[in-house]
Amino acid sequence: MENTTIEWADHTFNPFLGCTKVSPGCDHCYAEQLLDKRLHKVAWGSGQPRLRTSPANWRKPLTWNTRHDDFFAMHGRRQRVFCASLADVFDNAVDPAWRADLFDLIERTPNLDWLLLTKRIGNVMSMINETAARRFDLECLQEPRLPDNVWLGATIVNQTEADRDIPKLLEVPARIKFLSMEPLLGSVDISDWLAPGFPHCAGFEQGGSMGDGYCAHCAGNKSDPIHRPGMHDFVDWVICGGESGPHARPTHPTRPRALRDQCATSGTAYHFKQWGEWAPAPEVVDAGGPLFYRFEDGTWMQRVGKKAAGRLLDGRMHNDFPNPRVPLVPSPA
Repeated sequence: MENTTIEWADHTFNPFLGCTKVSPGCDHCYAEQLLDKRLHKVAWGSGQPRLRTSPANWRKPLTWNTRHDDFFAMHGRRQRVFCASLADVFDNAVDPAWRADLFDLIERTPNLDWLLLTKRIGNVMSMINETAARRFDLECLQEPRLPDNVWLGATIVNQTEADRDIPKLLEVPARIKFLSMEPLLGSVDISDWLAPGFPHCAGFEQGGSMGDGYCAHCAGNKSDPIHRPGMHDFVDWVICGGESGPHARPTHPTRPRALRDQCATSGTAYHFKQWGEWAPAPEVVDAGGPLFYRFEDGTWMQRVGKKAAGRLLDGRMHNDFPNPRVPLVPSPA
């Protein structure tokens, strides 16, 4: 798309279409409803082929890249591209050659910040290595990393996914690391992953399983990716929100508030995207039927629709974005 209504991006780009549900957050997937159920453009699920988009679509980011100067003059920042809103870049079913082509495109558009959001964060390191082997120039073949204009995100919808997937995100050499906690299906404590623990390696002791010394702070090897210059082991940005769509599940108000407070304590950028279909009832109500939902603690939610529910959390919007630790100098168009 040329532009997007997603609050935290300027453009969306889909290099390919199709996916498989792998998380409770996928239960009511909007992409499946649109592309499979309505348009019958691509079948969802394991074993189904993914569909590569047109060459004309692949040329759009090159055009956005050339518009950097005008955009920067108007907004004072770089353009953000949400990549694969209708797929997953790190899906096992995607042709590895397509992924290599995508990283070629990312490196050909250095004026764009690419937001790669995945539900398969455990695949990222092996696929970066695979792509590097195909291209021979994704940073260094011995220590491949994502290009500096990539922001890497993991979708987290509950505590189980947080405990399992956030450590995997933090192991990836990426300039910006973020969480998309939408739909927020439970209370989640992520405070341990927000507080910066790096840089924390002032020196290395002798030994280590690799024979190159080990860190007295984290007990890792000196050669581990976390010890590379510019690497960090904390989350830079948290996006959260409720669920939209006809089968949306309500989000208890304490959930986004708790994440807001955790981010405030650590100084982490926090972005509240939406309540979704359900908004907190303005007062205690006594009503039944499908338009009201009552949590066990007595909190009421009212189904008013995404637009009416809005984005206010305790009377204010939260539109924070991360500040990259390493300045990125725009390249000539």
